[in-house]
Amino acid sequence: MKVLIVGSGGREHAIAWKVAQSKKVTKIYCAPGNAGIAGIAECVPIGAMEFDKLVAFAKDNKIDLTIIGMDDPLVGGIVDVFEAEGLRVFGPRKNAAILEGSKSFSKDLMKKYNIPTAAYEVFTDADAAVAYLKEKADFPIVLKADGLALGKGVLICNTLEEAIDGVRTIMTDKKFGTAGNTMVIEEL
Repeated sequence: MKVLIVGSGGREHAIAWKVAQSKKVTKIYCAPGNAGIAGIAECVPIGAMEFDKLVAFAKDNKIDLTIIGMDDPLVGGIVDVFEAEGLRVFGPRKNAAILEGSKSFSKDLMKKYNIPTAAYEVFTDADAAVAYLKEKADFPIVLKADGLALGKGVLICNTLEEAIDGVRTIMTDKKFGTAGNTMVIEEL
């Protein structure tokens, strides 16, 4: 069995390490991979968001299973693309990957279905977020950029001053890019 793993981080390294233990697996590729993964799999220079190139690689190399590790391609719909091409792929489709891609969507879904979660509010305006922090917040508090931020879009703030600075970092300065267009403030 030939396996393609899409991604380049520690998660993909762990997936490659575990997949390599299967007696059914004859070859592992990783796109794009990294130096550590190269000891386990053959790294191929295709970016995780280059869906057409990944599909072509999977077809050309007769890949039996593709495993998607990274969040960005999952949220972008790579599983849907692979399935449309008749390729076997492991990962959530785009309509399910939104759970990872939008914290506000996930929180609203949990609220709708009475799934226990921390109390929260969602903001698209930095001034409204600051006003909420000044009037209603208990500290410490958590600020989250809504979208994907490479695991870096969460700030734990112990004081009002830290929280106001965090709002600036996420929503005004756009430290996490468009992931900070919307922000979730939730109890710790």
